[in-house]
Amino acid sequence: MQWKRFLIITFGLLIMSFGLHFFLFPANLASGGLSGFALLINAVFDQVSIGLVMLIGNIVLFVLAFLIIGPEFGGYTVYSSLMISAMIGLLERIYPMDQPLVDDILLNLVFGTLIPAIGMGMVFYQNSSTGGTDILAKILSKRTSLDIGKALLVVDFFIVLGAIGVFGLRLGLYALIGVILNGFVIDYVITGFNTRIYITIITEHWQQINQYIIDEISRGTTLYVAEGGFQQSPKRVIHTITSKREYINIRSYIKSVDPDALVSTHFEHEVFGEGFRRIEE
Repeated sequence: MQWKRFLIITFGLLIMSFGLHFFLFPANLASGGLSGFALLINAVFDQVSIGLVMLIGNIVLFVLAFLIIGPEFGGYTVYSSLMISAMIGLLERIYPMDQPLVDDILLNLVFGTLIPAIGMGMVFYQNSSTGGTDILAKILSKRTSLDIGKALLVVDFFIVLGAIGVFGLRLGLYALIGVILNGFVIDYVITGFNTRIYITIITEHWQQINQYIIDEISRGTTLYVAEGGFQQSPKRVIHTITSKREYINIRSYIKSVDPDALVSTHFEHEVFGEGFRRIEE
């Protein structure tokens, strides 16, 4: 549903803007991205607002998204880039930050990296971008074997070099730590959204449990006959893939029907196909 996609993207952008405005920007931590570049420009030309630099930069860069990545990604990128620029600009006006919230560079770095990275991961999961250098990272990820987080490391490295030149080696090195942390958190958030649970069930009550999964959970199953090694007797095995919440319901039902059932699970980081995400070209 498109409205749900827009809602998730908007919420992710809101999380990003708060983390940037209240932690990174007032601490002069240019931890990559167009926001980091805008902070550098603002430090050199203090009369130019960060939001304005982000807006101009995004206007140039989202054209690349249309041309290289495709119209759908580009369309959502236009929305995201305009919204994040507007949110930052609005926060600059209604709540200007001359000093960091806390007088601790490490705390500003950690919270200023984790909070925006969570929001960015939410936006990327919707096959969109937050604009700026995220577009370049998405292009690099599409053309190479790099995942999005690692591609951001490559793109943002050059922003960090600029931070060293403008703010000095100390803040530049802190910014480098932020860039590295940002990449890993984004990958973790995206993986968390995609994670599914692969369930194997061996039970004497396989018909009841199988029907429950199909009728109540609305998930498909795979059945096959196996032979127990101890008694060498035939056993029915059920395989299914579910979300974490669905697995909790299935586990509770199995407990009520057959407490002696053998249940094993493992995480699947990506599942494509019927009932799950479509395979992206």
